[in-house]
Amino acid sequence: MKRFLLGCSLLLLLSTAAGSAWAGGMESLEAFVKNVRSGRAQFTQTVTPPAREGEPVRNRVSTGSFEFQRPGKFKFDYKKPFVQLILADGQSLWLYDADLNQVTQRKQAQALGSTPAALIAAAADLRALQADFDLEAAPERDGLQWVKATPKAKDGQLQHVQVGFAGESLAALEILDSFGQRSVLKFDKVEVNPALPAGTFTFKTPAGADVIRQ
Repeated sequence: MKRFLLGCSLLLLLSTAAGSAWAGGMESLEAFVKNVRSGRAQFTQTVTPPAREGEPVRNRVSTGSFEFQRPGKFKFDYKKPFVQLILADGQSLWLYDADLNQVTQRKQAQALGSTPAALIAAAADLRALQADFDLEAAPERDGLQWVKATPKAKDGQLQHVQVGFAGESLAALEILDSFGQRSVLKFDKVEVNPALPAGTFTFKTPAGADVIRQ
């Protein structure tokens, strides 16, 4: 389950961009929230733990697929190195660890809050995001427009998220948690507003799995 929680940590360089480029990040976020109702992509996630004296830093890399549909439905399907699933169906958040054959079910409204998933899939408009996050444009880099989102609630496990856009398309998430752990998700093969099959966000408990409801 520790590996799974790292996967949830469920979306910082300088440039010479002028003020207009900084504004572009907010414009991209607003267009994304307003116009992109669903999405599908492949992702690579790199988790870097905080440095400890005398110990080498060892990154953990995972790959999988990601789908979302507003309002409030998404699925992170991890394939390598471990099979794991994070699925929100609009009511519940489901966490599945294949190695443990264990499912955790939580009430979605309580579990998401000020999380990267809320930035991507939950909010209906920019005003809704601003109720939970302080938003500011960040310098353009890597050919992307960036927005930094800092949760207004100070008792969570998230310091901030940076979201990178290529136009209206989600391209990257950089997540820094309260323990100093950094998670970077890069998306490719991105599809904007695809028609997702019925049942995409329906969770089916695997045979014999232990189910923990919180």
